[in-house]
Amino acid sequence: MYNVKYQRQWLKANFNLLDIIETDQKQKLQQPSIQKDVEDGAEIIELPEVSRDVVIKKDIFDCLMDRKSNRIFTEEALSLKELSFLLYMTQGIKKVVGKVNFATFRTVPSGGARHPFETYLVVNNVEGLRKGVYRYLALEHRLAYLFDENNLEEKTEDAVSGQKFVAAAPIVFIWSCIPYRSEWRYNVAAHKTILQDSGHLCENLYLACEAIGCGTVAIGDYNQDSIDKFLKLDGEDEFVIYAAPVGKVSSE
Repeated sequence: MYNVKYQRQWLKANFNLLDIIETDQKQKLQQPSIQKDVEDGAEIIELPEVSRDVVIKKDIFDCLMDRKSNRIFTEEALSLKELSFLLYMTQGIKKVVGKVNFATFRTVPSGGARHPFETYLVVNNVEGLRKGVYRYLALEHRLAYLFDENNLEEKTEDAVSGQKFVAAAPIVFIWSCIPYRSEWRYNVAAHKTILQDSGHLCENLYLACEAIGCGTVAIGDYNQDSIDKFLKLDGEDEFVIYAAPVGKVSSE
C-alpha cells in the first residue's frame, strides 16, 4: 500500500537537517555542470535575439488577469522569434557569476541559484524549424536538434498519458530535472526547492505566452517511464518533472 501521509514529507521544509549533514558543497566536491553537454556533431540552431517586438500585451496587470489554462490552439505556426522569447523568459540567463563555483541568474528564481532543469521541445509547427525534438542551450541561447520520429505525435501522446491536444500542439515544452544540481548544495532539502522551482518556470511560461498571444496549460499527468524513454533520459539522474503545450489562441 502507498502511504499518502508519508509522501507529504516531500512538501515540508527540512533545512534544519543541513546543520548536521556534510553536503557535497561543504565537502568542497566539484559542483555539477549547470548545463548538459552537447553531443559532438549535433546540429545547433541560432535563436533570434530576444526582443520586445513580439509582445502585444504590455500591461502586466492585463497579463495576470487574463492568464488561464488553454487546451485549444489555432493551426497558426509560432515564429522562431516568439519561441526565442518564450525560452528566454522561462530559463534565459541574465548573468553568469563566479569563476570556479559559478552560478547563473535567470529570468526565473531558483533555490540557491541551482536551476536544476533542462528544457526539451517537441516541435510540430514553428517557422524555420523542422519537426523533431530539441534541447535549449541556455548558456548560449541556442537550440540543439536531437532527433525525430516518424510517429512523433503518437509517441508524444503516449508519453503524456494519451492527451491528444498536448501532442498536437505547435510546441510542447518538457522540463527535466537533474536533482544533483540542487542536492550538491542542499542534500535532502533539495527536493522541496526543485518542486517550487518548477512552478516558477511554468508560471513564467504562462505569463510570457499571454504577452505574445499564445496559450499554454501545465501538464503534471504524464507517464513517467514513457516520457523519460521518449527523451532518452536515464530516469534516475535526469527525469521529466513538468510539461506544457504551447500554441496560438483565438482572440475571439
